[in-house]
Amino acid sequence: MDWRLVLTTFGLLFLAELGDKTQLAVFALAAQHRAPWPVFLGAALALSLVSLLGAFLGGWLGCYLPTKYVQLGAGFLFLGVGAYVVARALAM
Repeated sequence: MDWRLVLTTFGLLFLAELGDKTQLAVFALAAQHRAPWPVFLGAALALSLVSLLGAFLGGWLGCYLPTKYVQLGAGFLFLGVGAYVVARALAM
């Protein structure tokens, strides 16, 4: 196992996820229900499943497409979701 890649991935995602909407939702649920362990377990399972899907889908696409195109596709999806969120916020 490439531990350098594991630690790089951990560090990147840990910093990227600080203060994001998932963390805020977990914070709010734990505060609302005063039950941090069930909220942690549910959030950890959900994030693990999403990460598993992303890793295997990315690995599968990497077998058929150049990395450049996979990265461009991910970037465009990210921009598309961002544009959608901004458009919905402006419409409110």
